[in-house]
Amino acid sequence: MNTQQTDSVAISQALEDYYFKGIYEGDVNVLGKIFNAGTLLFGDVKGQPYVKTLDQYLDGVAHRQSPKDSGKPFKGEILSINVVNSIGVAEVKVKMYEFNYHEFLSFHKIDGKWLIVNKMISDVSE
Repeated sequence: MNTQQTDSVAISQALEDYYFKGIYEGDVNVLGKIFNAGTLLFGDVKGQPYVKTLDQYLDGVAHRQSPKDSGKPFKGEILSINVVNSIGVAEVKVKMYEFNYHEFLSFHKIDGKWLIVNKMISDVSE
């Protein structure tokens, strides 16, 4: 397996183990393992601008009912992963509550770990 394939697999595994799992369970400790401390989040939710720091985002996750505890459907899906050297972009979909998020997650390989350094989301209709 070449380096690009190996890195794509590592990003995919991190998304499954930390990103989707952390969102589903509402576990900020798990989510914290995939985000770089300076991550910023941008986009739109229900047509409204969405701008948050990582701390604001994690605080929101910590203070909402998790999809797991709500008993409502949750689905995280990886659409694509592109890697060039130490940078990567994952395009994913997250369905939770009444939201269908289409997301672009920018990654950087820092100290041998793939971390999200930017999150862009848009709430789309199905």
